[in-house]
Amino acid sequence: MEQGRGPAEEFLGDAAVRPQQGPTVRQVVGRAAFGVAAAAGLVAAVVLGTPALQTPEAAHHGGGSGVHRAADAPR
Repeated sequence: MEQGRGPAEEFLGDAAVRPQQGPTVRQVVGRAAFGVAAAAGLVAAVVLGTPALQTPEAAHHGGGSGVHRAADAPR
């Protein structure tokens, strides 16, 4: 064993590094499907959650800014 080299360095010195391979077609399709499913889930959450954020008055009158004009005020 050489001076200054430990057993781990000596062992790793003989190992050949394999070249990295790109993702397979199956992996790319799986990642794309996961991304589409995640995006669809976020859109569904917004669509289903929007009615819960409306006040009963805004839902009754069809939305709007919530500011009443004088003609709309109760008498």
